[in-house]
Amino acid sequence: MLTPSAHTDTFCRDNLPPEAEWPEFVFDLPALHYPDRLNCATALLDGAVARHGRDRPCLLTSEESWTYGELLHRANQIAHVLTDDYGLVPGNRVLLRGPTTPWLVACWLGVVKAGGVVVTTMPLLRAPELSKLIELTRPVFALCDSRLLDELAAADPSLMMVPVGGSTAADLTTCAAAKPVVFDDIQTAADDVVLLAPTSGTTGVPKATMHFHRDVLANADTFSEHIVAPRADDVFIGTPPLAFTFGLGALVIFPLRIGASVVLLEKADPDTLVDPIEKFSVTVLFTAPTAYKALLKRDDLGRLKSLRRCVSAGEHLPEAVFTKFHENTGLKIINGLGGTELLHVFISAADDDIRPGSTGRVVPGYRAEIQDEDGRPVLDGTPGILAVKGPTGCRYLADPRQLDYVRNGWNLTGDTYTRDTDGYFWYHARSDDMIVSAGYNIAAPEVEGILDLHPDVVESAVIGVPDEDRGMIVHAVVVLRPGVPGDTAKIRELQDFVKRTAAPYKYPRSIEIVDALPRNPSGKLQRYKIREHWNSAR
Repeated sequence: MLTPSAHTDTFCRDNLPPEAEWPEFVFDLPALHYPDRLNCATALLDGAVARHGRDRPCLLTSEESWTYGELLHRANQIAHVLTDDYGLVPGNRVLLRGPTTPWLVACWLGVVKAGGVVVTTMPLLRAPELSKLIELTRPVFALCDSRLLDELAAADPSLMMVPVGGSTAADLTTCAAAKPVVFDDIQTAADDVVLLAPTSGTTGVPKATMHFHRDVLANADTFSEHIVAPRADDVFIGTPPLAFTFGLGALVIFPLRIGASVVLLEKADPDTLVDPIEKFSVTVLFTAPTAYKALLKRDDLGRLKSLRRCVSAGEHLPEAVFTKFHENTGLKIINGLGGTELLHVFISAADDDIRPGSTGRVVPGYRAEIQDEDGRPVLDGTPGILAVKGPTGCRYLADPRQLDYVRNGWNLTGDTYTRDTDGYFWYHARSDDMIVSAGYNIAAPEVEGILDLHPDVVESAVIGVPDEDRGMIVHAVVVLRPGVPGDTAKIRELQDFVKRTAAPYKYPRSIEIVDALPRNPSGKLQRYKIREHWNSAR
C-alpha cells in the first residue's frame, strides 16, 4: 500500500501500473527499511556533508574541482531557480539533457531536492527519439546543456528549455548564482517516484521505468555496499552516461552514499580513461566489457596501478577478457548483471567469490531463480528464464508491457541463464531481439524502422552478430528499390542516414544487400534464417 504522496502534480502516481501488476518487493536487509518520508537527494548529499564535512572533495574534472559543500550549495541554488523562477511543484517532470559534468549532477540533485521527477536522456539522442520520450513522460520543462539546445528544440518547440553552461542572463548557472545556498528540501514519500528512466525495449517504442526515492538508496545499500565495498577515500570514474542507471549509480549514487569523490568525463571512452585514472589516482572503475577489451590492447596498463576495484556491466563479460585483464593487472573484474527495470546490478561477485565466466551470485537483498516457460523453477544446470525480485523492480509508466516483464511477482529479465549447485549464474543469451553492443541496448525493430525511411530502401531486417571488440554489432539485411546499386557507396550512405536520424551508436556496422527477406507463408519475417545465413557465410 502506497503512503501519502508529497506530489502536488499527481502524474506519476496516476500512471503507475496497478499494484497487482507489480513484482513482489522484498526487504531482506535491515538497511533497506527506510522511513516513510524520504528525499534521496537529502540523504545522499546533505547526509554526506553532515558526516564528512563541506570541504571534502566530491566532483573532479580536468578543469575544476567541487567539494561536497560546493555541490550542496549549487544543488540548493538550482532548486530555488526551479521553484522560484519556473514554478516547479512537487511531482513535475524535468528533462535533463547534457554530457557528464558537475552541473548535470547538480541539476539532478536540485530537481530531486525540489520534489521534482527527473527524466534522464542521453546527449546522443536525436529529435525523433527525444520527441517520443517527451510525449511519454510529459516534462514541464527541460534543463539542457547550452550546446545541445537545437536538437531538443527540434523535438518539441513548445517545451520550455533552460540552458545550462552558457553565458546568457537566462542560463541556469547565472540564475543560480543569485539564489540562496540553503533550501528546505521537499519531504517526499519514500515511495514517491523520483526518476523516470527510459529504456527502448525490443520494439524501439520507449518505455519509462518508474523508480522511487527508496529505490535509489537501495541499490547503494545492496550492490555497492556488499559487492563493490567502496571506501570514503575512493575515487570513482566510469564511462556510462548518467542517463543510464548504470552510470547514475556508478558516478553519483554510490560515491555520494559513502562520501567518496568521482572523476567526471564529458567524453568517456577507453582512449580517454588511462590519463585521468593516473592523474587522479582513481581507485574504482565502472565500464563495459568493450572498454576492458580496448584497454588490453594498450601497452601502458601499468598506469592503472591506483585501481583497486574494476566493475563491468552492460553486457556479458567473456571469461577470456577477465583472465587476460587479471594476468596483466592483477585486478579481478567484478562482473554484474543489472537492468533499467531494477535500476542497477542484482547478480554479481567480487574478489575470491568470482568464478571466471560466471556472472556471479545473487546480490544480498535480492533473490533469483531460473524458470521454465510456465514460470516453474527448473533444476540447477538447466537453462531457463532468469527471474529476479528484491527491493527494486519493474514499474512501467502507463505501459501494457508491464505484464510481459512481471510474472507471479518475479521480474523476468529477458536473459537465458543456468544456475549451478553453488548458486552461481551462467549466461547463455538474450531471449529477445535486443542487441547489446558495447554496453548500449539497441532494439532491432527501431533500427529497421529508421532504415525503412530511406527512399531507396524497400524493407530491412536487423539482427545482432558477434563482434570481438563490441560483444555484438548491428547487422542489417536490406532490400533496395529496383535499379539502385547496392555498392559500397550505398552502404555507407545508409549507415550515415541512420547516424543522422538516431543516436550514432545504433547504426548498422555491417550491411548486406539482398533481393528479398526470408518470410514464412504467412509473411512473418524469419530472423533465424538471417542468422543462419550470416553464420554459414563466416
